[in-house]
Parts: sequence; structure tokens; C-alpha cells
Amino acid sequence: MPVLSCGGMRYQQSWEDLDPSEIDPKGQANLEQTIHTAVAHGINHIETARGYGTSEYQLGHVLPSLQRDKMIVQTKIGPHDSEKEFLDVFEKSLSLLKLDYVDLLSVHGINNDELLTQTLTKGTLDACRTLQKQGRARHIGFSTHAPTPDLLVEAIETGEFAYINLHWYYFDQRNWSAIEAATKQDMGVFIISPSDKGGKLYEPPDKLTELCRPLTPMGFNDLFCLSHPQVHTLSLGASRPSDFDAHMAIIKKLDNPTAQLTPIQERLASALRVALGADWADNWYRKLPSMVNAPEQLPVYHILRMYTMIKAYDMLDFGKMRYNLLGSADHWFPGVKASSFDEKQLLDGLGDYPFADRVPDILRETHALLNEADLKRASES
Repeated sequence: MPVLSCGGMRYQQSWEDLDPSEIDPKGQANLEQTIHTAVAHGINHIETARGYGTSEYQLGHVLPSLQRDKMIVQTKIGPHDSEKEFLDVFEKSLSLLKLDYVDLLSVHGINNDELLTQTLTKGTLDACRTLQKQGRARHIGFSTHAPTPDLLVEAIETGEFAYINLHWYYFDQRNWSAIEAATKQDMGVFIISPSDKGGKLYEPPDKLTELCRPLTPMGFNDLFCLSHPQVHTLSLGASRPSDFDAHMAIIKKLDNPTAQLTPIQERLASALRVALGADWADNWYRKLPSMVNAPEQLPVYHILRMYTMIKAYDMLDFGKMRYNLLGSADHWFPGVKASSFDEKQLLDGLGDYPFADRVPDILRETHALLNEADLKRASES
């Protein structure tokens, strides 16, 4: 597995399946050049999903031309209620990709208890095992956007999966316990969207740029993630061939990442303490529930994380991008905006969180800073 992967969520033409006659030749040429550029860089892991619209179809016009035994191809399919339903969707994916098998098949979006149960008991996992026996899917894993690591650890400890695709970055390290659990199971660890959901690092604020020099914020986050041997690959959602350039510059630094990372991490930690005080900087995430019913689910952890990133690093645009998905992203990014809440219920739900008395005002301030028109997930746009 290469340390950088080519994600297939950004370069496709449409989030809906299209008739072949509707595919734009210029867009298709861009996708094919992006894939050839990835391979030229040594990035031979190409990942996509049935839920990525035309991505599989468009990849099907370039993948068969590559040396198959040198490629690692992955697609992802959501849980279904029967083995037949899952297998039918897989047949469509494989026919679009124009391949005889995929190296990696992910159950896409095990984001809550219901979806894990559906995967394990309703036929999805049985379908995956059938495909393995047929040699049409070689390794089975799962992808997740779950709001807490507890569910991830539960899924990992079933022993049913060979790898996990999850969120974990410098600016959001909450899933580390899941990575540790995956390491104990000898699973592959695949980091999703390090530059986008990792902080919109391709468009960083000036303050963050200065704090991360001589690296870029995107390069710093790449190096931080890959400096941990438990992490095996980062998915780069490339939309054009040049999108690989900044990431490739990090590869030569992997032999001695500490020399680059330590001074940057010290500056980032210092900026956080200056902005919000040492107590908050060191402890804001401890004993903090992910969700609090007050009376609806408030994603308190993520809202406080956004607040902290804005105050310390001026990451306002990232906060707006994520905050305005709340209420419309279903289980992919659950919870509602802090436009109104019952303060007593909120405080009861926070339990012994040491900063509980500050949270109501922080939620109001963050809502005032970030609230704009509701957004949709990219796949719903």
C-alpha cells in the first residue's frame, strides 16, 4: 500500500449516474490524466465508491489500460438488508469499473449502531464473504464517519475486517483509540480526507500558514499523520493532476519527520495557549460527550473543536464549511446547529465536564460566528 492514495470523490463529473453520452470529453481526459499522474508518482491505490456518481464509470475507461497486478483498486458499497441486494450493487460497480475483481471492498459508512448491526446480521458481510470466496473481492474493510471512536472499536474488535477508512488528523485526534485497536488487530489504517475535513488546509488562513512554516499546513498535516507508523495511507481527493504536487513534497521528509514537526507543533500549542489559556488548551476535550440532547442532539465536541480552531488559528472558513452541514448530513455528520437549546438539559448532559459552565456561551458565540445558509454534503449537491 502506498503512503498516499488517489481518492475518487473529487474528479468525477456528476454525483448521479449519467448516460455515457452525457460525459464531457474534457472532464474525462482530466480524470484519466489524474490517474496516470498518480501512477507515475507511485500512487497505485485508486479508491472510489458506488455512491460517488459517475466516478466508477469514468474510472472504467482508464483502469483496464493499467497493469492490473500492479494496481490496488478499492470501491465502497453501503450496508444493505440482504445478501442479494448487496451483491446486485457490487455487480454494477464491477461492470462499471470494467474489472474482474477489486483488491479492497469497503462497507461504506458504518456510522452508527444500526448500520453496524445491519452490516453484521442482514447479509452485507455474508455477501462480502461470498465475493472473497469467488476471488472477486480480496480484502474486506469498512469506512466510517462515526462521531465517537467507541463504535469504531466495537466494529474493529469483531475481527471481521482487514482495514478501516476513518478520520484522524492533527486538528482532530479523537479517533486515536480506534487506530490503536486496529493496530492490535493488524488492520490497515486509511485516513480519509486529510486536507478537506482535516481543516480545509488547501485554503489555509494566514495565521496558520505562518505557524506551519517552512511546511504548508497541508504538508504539516500529511507529515504528522504519516509520522505515526500505525497510519498506512492518506487519501488525496485529487481533482486535477497538479493536486498531487504539494503532497509528494512531503515524501522525502518521512525519514526524519520529528525534525520538521516538533517546532511547528510547539508553535501551534503556544498559539492555542495564548488564545484560550493553558487549561483550555490542554483539557478542553477531556470528559466531553460527543453528543448532548438539549433537547436535540448537539455535537458539542465538534462545535467546541471549531471554536478552538477559530480562536487559535483563524480557521473560520473551515468552521463555516462544517458547521453549516449540521442538520442536513444525516449519519455522515450527525447533530444540529446550536441555534437554540435547553441550557439546563445541556448542563445535565455535560455531567462532570470541567468547562461545563462556559459551554452555553461558547455555543452561542460559535453559532453567531458560523451560521449561514444550510449546506448539503457534496454527494447531495
